[in-house]
Formats: sequence, structure tokens, C-alpha cells
Amino acid sequence: MISMKYKIDASGKILGRVATEVAIILRGKNDPKFMPNVVPVNLVEVINTKDLKISGDKAKTKSYFHYSGYPGGIRKKTFDDLQVQDNGKVLRKAVFGMLPVNKLRSKIINNLRIS
Repeated sequence: MISMKYKIDASGKILGRVATEVAIILRGKNDPKFMPNVVPVNLVEVINTKDLKISGDKAKTKSYFHYSGYPGGIRKKTFDDLQVQDNGKVLRKAVFGMLPVNKLRSKIINNLRIS
């Protein structure tokens, strides 16, 4: 299979719209030879993730949770906090949630580069 490289500029775009575009390309659904059981060799690079937009009041109300596995070990971060810490992590989480939940998911997400 031929390796395809895509570059997407995320400045001024909405988070969900960029995430769906990236997920479709990573999955290989834009290729006429799409096979759901094969990891495509599509490499996607997303630039300017610090300029992503979200609608409404989600910047302060949208929360991301992480559980350590221990009692009382749940951690919560808002969109703003996560955007300040690592602006690419928000997009990576959104794309990861749009990929199919199977053995190929972790292999497909490795083809995503965020800068």
C-alpha cells in the first residue's frame, strides 16, 4: 500500500470538524480501496492546534476525566486546563474517541502527528 501524507491546518476551525476529518483519513475511508481490517498507511499531521475553536461555553464546562485505579483517584481537567497543558492532547482525545474500538485503534492513532 502506498503511504499518503496529509497536512491539515487547524487554525480557526472547530475541534469536532477537524477531528472527524482526521479520523476519516486515518481510518482510510477516503480511499477507494478501503478495507476495515487493515491499518492504512495514511500519515496525518495537524498544525496550529492552539487556535482550535469550540462552540458555546464548553471551554469552561467540558471536562476530561482520568482514573488512576485507586480509591479517590479520579482526576478532572477542563478543556482550558488541558489546552494550556498540551494543546494537541485535546485533538488526540477527540480523534481517539472517533476511531473504532478494536485492536487496530492504537495502531491507527500512531499515524497522527500533532504540532
